[in-house]
Amino acid sequence: MSANPRRVLIVKLSAIGDVLHTVPTAVALRRALPESEIAWAVEGRAGDLLQGHPAVDRVIGLPRRWLTSASHVLDIRKTLHEFHADVSIDAQGLLKSGVLSWLSGAGMRIGYAAPEAREGASLFYTHRVLPTAAHVVDRHLELLAPLGIAPGTPRFGMPRPAEERRTVENWWKTLALPDAPAVINPGAGWMSKLWPPERFASVARNLGRRHGLVSLVVWGGPSEREAAEKIVAASQGDAVLAPSTTLAELAEVIARARVFLSSDTGPLHLAAAIGTPCVGLFGPVPASRNGPYGPQHITVEPPAELRPAWKDRKRDTHSMLAIDADRVTAAVSQLIRRVAAA
Repeated sequence: MSANPRRVLIVKLSAIGDVLHTVPTAVALRRALPESEIAWAVEGRAGDLLQGHPAVDRVIGLPRRWLTSASHVLDIRKTLHEFHADVSIDAQGLLKSGVLSWLSGAGMRIGYAAPEAREGASLFYTHRVLPTAAHVVDRHLELLAPLGIAPGTPRFGMPRPAEERRTVENWWKTLALPDAPAVINPGAGWMSKLWPPERFASVARNLGRRHGLVSLVVWGGPSEREAAEKIVAASQGDAVLAPSTTLAELAEVIARARVFLSSDTGPLHLAAAIGTPCVGLFGPVPASRNGPYGPQHITVEPPAELRPAWKDRKRDTHSMLAIDADRVTAAVSQLIRRVAAA
């Protein structure tokens, strides 16, 4: 394998937060291999965030459950072979991502060693890495070691497309916000990561009283909109409802925020990638592993004894309820003062 591969394929299929955690790996690749072509295989709308990113030359979008369809597998194999990857880097570590790495035809296939790689995925790799770092961003960067790449300081370099700027600017004016708002995201991918809407509303009221800060509540889909509306209704005028947004538009909204508040979900990691100061609420999964990346953020967690076993993290019903609104308000206030003093 050449020390300077011509084409590199990154395999990180989902979800939004997981894809964002892998962006610094692409940035480090671009920095180390400026003449190489970098493609990224991804499922669903997470690929929208990679469009226009300066570290990614080509986004290969895949349908959900593609591995269950022979015709999809053949089409994907053809697309991958047309790319002619010299190296594939699988940051997913599951059967389907391992298969995808193998289908790419890359002579050098890098992935995680077991047990980090699951479902037999490591059988598809030529080079296996057993990560040692705590945070997933740093763990993904360790996959560059077989290429002899020292990643340096992790960077996200997220783009801010002009079209989304114009769209958000048009409706931003109608909100007539007095200042850069706090942005609250009440949704989460797992039920175990949801925090009660009434507690978000309590934080919004406190931010209004203590800092004169309006909270803008964002949402995606009917259930999240319902939660967002509950927060606004209970905020006593200190929160307003955001319009429906695409992911790229949400990124532009977040870029305008003074602070972003959310549990562990894709929009939180989007905010961290953009550089907006974040307060993250972490119940079933520790912030040391999945927290918003960077020293400028604050996380709030339950007592250690209330965190569930790893195997129960998606079924847990107690850890998020152990986070009270006063602690979260204090964390957001601390972050606001920190930003003001910077």
